[in-house]
Amino acid sequence: MEYVIGVLLLLTFFGLAYYCIKGYNLMIGFLVITIIWTVLPMLGTLVVSPAFIEANPVLQFADGKAFVAALNGIYQSAPEGWGTTLVNVCWGAWFGRVLMETGIASTIIRKTVELGGDRPMVTMALLNIVTAVIFTAMTGAGPVIAIGVIVLPIMMSLGIPKAIAMFSFMESVAAGIYLNPVNFAQYRAFFIAADEMPDFTLGWYAAKWGYAALIIALVVTTVMAGVFLSKSKTSHAWAAQTAGGASAAVKDAPIYTLILPIVPVILNIAFNFSVIGGFVIAGFAALFLCGKMKGGFKASCQLVNKLYYDGVVDTAPLVGFLLTLPMFNKVASYASPYFNAVLGSIMPKTELVVCIVFAILAGLGLFRGPMTLVGCGAATLGVLSNVASFSVPFLYAVFAIPTITVNIGSCITQSWVAWGLAYTKVESKDYLKLSIPTLYIISILLYVLTMFTMTGLDQVWYV
Repeated sequence: MEYVIGVLLLLTFFGLAYYCIKGYNLMIGFLVITIIWTVLPMLGTLVVSPAFIEANPVLQFADGKAFVAALNGIYQSAPEGWGTTLVNVCWGAWFGRVLMETGIASTIIRKTVELGGDRPMVTMALLNIVTAVIFTAMTGAGPVIAIGVIVLPIMMSLGIPKAIAMFSFMESVAAGIYLNPVNFAQYRAFFIAADEMPDFTLGWYAAKWGYAALIIALVVTTVMAGVFLSKSKTSHAWAAQTAGGASAAVKDAPIYTLILPIVPVILNIAFNFSVIGGFVIAGFAALFLCGKMKGGFKASCQLVNKLYYDGVVDTAPLVGFLLTLPMFNKVASYASPYFNAVLGSIMPKTELVVCIVFAILAGLGLFRGPMTLVGCGAATLGVLSNVASFSVPFLYAVFAIPTITVNIGSCITQSWVAWGLAYTKVESKDYLKLSIPTLYIISILLYVLTMFTMTGLDQVWYV
């Protein structure tokens, strides 16, 4: 019977994948699948063999108290445990709004364009670098859109075809996410609780893997954009004043404030300083230095409150998703023994094979597929982590690649990519023609990097 239940769970897994591909609400989808995966494994304990239950302690419910404790762990303790992640997300969104309100982000972009002049390839490369650096600190749909409405018209006014401009910008956003402390905390929570493995910090991860991942993703994106540009015809469908005229009347932020976007990242990586503390220090420094706090105490409080409100609104869909996702992660531990019974013999059990398989199947990170953590990849993680003993840093890197490069930068179901398609009037098929070859090149190179840096780590990997 364990095989029958395993097959039923597998069918629901594919149902979730189809649901995600269709672009339906992820919060509701993961809540429904959590309920199904609660019912099937727990009812299964009534019909499976005693030997199977004995071999899987997680399925041993000796009395009613153990059963209730399991339910409480899924529907109460699991989402409560993500409190740290949610707080980081909200403060990160606030910081993004501060950078937009003060004009620091737009000033950095305008200075970059001045440096690149009228050379499209040089300007595009510089904008890619700046975009990646900005999004090591900013996160969320609001900041991406706010920066996009500045960067995209500039590139298109230089004659860069709109599909290439959008591709270059979105993939550069994804490159920056590899060092974003908010995203790191969010993805880290898939693998371990906040108080576990304290040595697996952003600083350790960045030095070991993150810096190289960002550089590889950024270089490949820029090179591929250059290749696509060399094979295309320039297009001046967007007037130059879209970027230049609008920005000419905008006052630049003081030059000494342009370092502030990366201050939280530097503090966290260099000194393991609090992520939220970094956002607060850099955020209020930006507001004071850019003259946004001159209206008196009451007006300043209202401004800070408004920016926080706008930031939380930016992240509201993500927060709903993050409150149901830990339930799913927890219930996956009860479903994993059944998955292991069905798939255990065919799942990769060595780090080399995992990297090869994930590189080949990188495209399955598209459309919220079984490779991305912000889709149904959490189930894949649950199965994979139960068939072999892989270190947390290795699994983090393995799943970060399809989650960031494939889903965040390339997938048309990503909210800001969908916005970009509508904003630039680019057809989704034209965007995918550029992003799919690029995501495979980046993924292959990053899995090679993973093999050299994240393998062979045991339970004392951090020593």
